[in-house]
Amino acid sequence: MLDLNMELIRKNIRLWLEEDIGTGDVTTLTTIPLEQASKGIIHVKEDGIVCGLPIARAVFNVVDPSLRFEPQVQEGTSVKKGIVLAVVEGNTRSILLGERLSLNLMQRMSGIATRTRQFIEALEGLPTRLVDTRKTTPGHRLLEKYAVRVGGGHNHRFGLYDAVMIKDNHIKGAGGITQAIQAARLQIPHTMKIEVEVESFEQLHEALQAGADIIMLDNMAPEQMKEAVAIIKNKAPHIVVEGSGSVTVQTIKKIAETGVDVISVGRLTYSVTALDISLDLNERKGTAL
Repeated sequence: MLDLNMELIRKNIRLWLEEDIGTGDVTTLTTIPLEQASKGIIHVKEDGIVCGLPIARAVFNVVDPSLRFEPQVQEGTSVKKGIVLAVVEGNTRSILLGERLSLNLMQRMSGIATRTRQFIEALEGLPTRLVDTRKTTPGHRLLEKYAVRVGGGHNHRFGLYDAVMIKDNHIKGAGGITQAIQAARLQIPHTMKIEVEVESFEQLHEALQAGADIIMLDNMAPEQMKEAVAIIKNKAPHIVVEGSGSVTVQTIKKIAETGVDVISVGRLTYSVTALDISLDLNERKGTAL
């Protein structure tokens, strides 16, 4: 499993379950016998990349530690419609309590992993790194960035705290790129990088002169981007160059061919379509263990 803070995730799962269950699942409590046991079959209803199996296991474990959750495929597997992803067995009431939350999380995470894999495949044969952004669902960033990694991508900064990223409004507020970089450099540790977003060649030259560590070329046409990369690599080959701005599966290869080191794509997370996954009860067993 890729790195996941399971302690934090379980804490969030308890909050999410509380939001969903409230004072009790009235439908399940009034229709399902207390001691009934069942097997829940989790299956996918369309092709995609499966992601979130460890999270689904954690949901069912928080609901009822006696439930047995058995994945039938590996995390990150490319699956076809109809494939069984996991089986959960035990008390029927407990399975139904965890059903919706586990599916909601797996569906969104699998959707993100699936979209990420599409971008990765479009970059095949090129050395460019695909990264996400902070355009994530509040409260779900840890899971959504994990899903990007499962899909084959990499993570940009996790929050406002782990890198300096000077964007257009920072430039305006500070009075210019030079002023912003100088002010940041005086206050951050020597281990922290400074990234600057530029939208013109004038800004590019200022960022180079001011000593940026990473330069993001934002919303430039591929021809402009290629010229900008050549300028940067000629003057400061150590600088990491990032391409960004309305990147799609159809355009990413052309952007990568400009020579940028990294391409950041917000749509990996912010407008993704969930993968359709269901849980069906099967083989009712009578009395729960």
